[in-house]
Amino acid sequence: MNLKDIKAIIEMLKDTDVTEIEIEKDDIKIRIKRESSTKTNQQPQMVQVAPLTVTPHVQSVVKTPPADITQKQAEEKGKQLKTVTAPMVGTFYRAPSPDAPPYVEEGSVVKKGQVLCIIEAMKLMNEIESEYNGKIVSILAENGKPVEFGEPIFVIEVSDQE
Repeated sequence: MNLKDIKAIIEMLKDTDVTEIEIEKDDIKIRIKRESSTKTNQQPQMVQVAPLTVTPHVQSVVKTPPADITQKQAEEKGKQLKTVTAPMVGTFYRAPSPDAPPYVEEGSVVKKGQVLCIIEAMKLMNEIESEYNGKIVSILAENGKPVEFGEPIFVIEVSDQE
């Protein structure tokens, strides 16, 4: 992109209501911004012309159990907490249908192999079973919302009973 192209864009913006435009081409990023449309005779001003640098941005959202249920505190009390993670990407459901009661609630005692929730992936309903005997301490996923592979969805206080 050369100066002639930039001037052409500025001229084109004069006849529109657009107040800001950002263009990326190859390794150049251009942002042109003009004051509000009440100042009609004012030229758009070029704010930035710089080489474009690509920086990967990874955003990780991991819900954690409430502060009063940390692993350290559980260990101090002689409790063993295990986190159940989503085995796939999909939509998390706490119940088999919208009008059915949830499979488990916080405080529910669960057995190994008991269904905890459903994760819908590609129109298939996948029952997620508990790997532990114990009590549900925290439900970290929100009903009807997407979950990612490996995202924590339950915290279980493991008991020694088989």
